[in-house]
Amino acid sequence: MKAPLLSLLLSVFCGVICAAESLLEKRDLFTVGDDPAYQLYHIPGVVVTAKGSILAWCEARKHPSGVSDWDHIRILLRRSTDDGRTWDAPRNIASVDGPLQKNPLALGMRGVDPQDITYNNPVLIAGRDGTVHMLFCIEYMRCFYQRSTDDGLTFSRPVEITATFEAFRTAYDWKVLATGPNHSIELSSGRLVVPVWLSTGTGGNAHRPSVTATIYSDDHGATWKAGDIAIPCTEEWINPNETVALELRDGSVLLNARSESKAHRRLITTSRDGATGWSTPRFDDALLEPICMAGIARYQHDGKQLILFSNPHNLSRAKGNETPGTSRDRRNLSIKLSSDEARSWSVNKPLEPGPSMYSDIAVSHAGTILCFYGRSGENTGAAAFAGGRLTMARFNLDWLTAP
Repeated sequence: MKAPLLSLLLSVFCGVICAAESLLEKRDLFTVGDDPAYQLYHIPGVVVTAKGSILAWCEARKHPSGVSDWDHIRILLRRSTDDGRTWDAPRNIASVDGPLQKNPLALGMRGVDPQDITYNNPVLIAGRDGTVHMLFCIEYMRCFYQRSTDDGLTFSRPVEITATFEAFRTAYDWKVLATGPNHSIELSSGRLVVPVWLSTGTGGNAHRPSVTATIYSDDHGATWKAGDIAIPCTEEWINPNETVALELRDGSVLLNARSESKAHRRLITTSRDGATGWSTPRFDDALLEPICMAGIARYQHDGKQLILFSNPHNLSRAKGNETPGTSRDRRNLSIKLSSDEARSWSVNKPLEPGPSMYSDIAVSHAGTILCFYGRSGENTGAAAFAGGRLTMARFNLDWLTAP
């Protein structure tokens, strides 16, 4: 075979192989219009169980505007057993016997229907022993725990753990509570750690001002305790709230928090045990904060120890008026990669350049990276807030690190 022809064939073959190594697929799991009972899907979360099943969940909201956190809300879940290629039908996974009452703080706001009951802020933890732990709230004033021992197919009857939060009152006299949201973690010690935020309910949407803390369990979810306040509300750290957790390789726990701070960067703090002795919070200059939920997870595959982070990498507003501490357009959802335990971020790659919102991130047993996030083709109204659909992106490290 002549050298030029051989070179051409080798070039084509290499191109095919390289293309085959890079994976990026997107599939909508919840889309407005699929179920007439719900007009908005928000607060996506994802975990991979010990058996390798993928659980993806969200808040399903009743009203067309969908922008009220005090809406009629239910928690829906879908499950995949083939690395996220196919999914079962959505199902409700949280139900508490009534009668249930509306939070009195919500009744003071315009447009809130006193008959609507809000199930909010679901958090799932995939335990190493196969247990799937789940926490959720009702009306931002009660917290419940339940578990699945059959790989996410069914859950136990919810047990109320609101009393756990009473220990916070000596440091912060809260009236509103919330877990997570997104997934949380089991430490190498077996401790379950769940970030929470607390509010006096005197500010906007009855969610402000707020502080961030954790609750934890050392007995497999049977009982829960309150940790220390991790990020207080100050003139510098304004309204820390929705927070994600990660165990670092030295066994300490890192919290990565949303806030309304004028720096517009994610807030970071660490603790040796995930509950006490939190470090002085700091802003991570590499992680932009448009004021939106984010996702964080460890990539541990083929000998690699990396950290993944997802959120809208954007600080602009289409309408201008970029006042410090105010929300920026939720767009340009990007994936960042760290090889030094979140001290720096060597990769920042757009996953959804257009309107894109809340996200969570996980890694399958096959090494597939899963980012579950809200997106929309427009950037107005409810679409700007949560998106018209929740999408599962499947991609691999080759796609993420490719130029």
